[in-house]
Amino acid sequence: MAFQNKNLSVIAYANGFTLWHYASTTETMTTITASGYFDDVKTLMNTGDIVIINASDNTSIKKITVSTNVAVAALA
Repeated sequence: MAFQNKNLSVIAYANGFTLWHYASTTETMTTITASGYFDDVKTLMNTGDIVIINASDNTSIKKITVSTNVAVAALA
């Protein structure tokens, strides 16, 4: 399944930093943290932002890295 806008929310924003939350009951952590998964919102995310991910198989906190116009949830 692909990225769903409705599953992404902003928890806090200050000084150019955003704390995100993404939840999916159908997708695994591996799927959600794959390169390009957050491409639909890459213009909203910045390197250094943090996303709390509640996946179907795990929960984790990840650091966002945006490079070459691809948003990647990289290990924090």
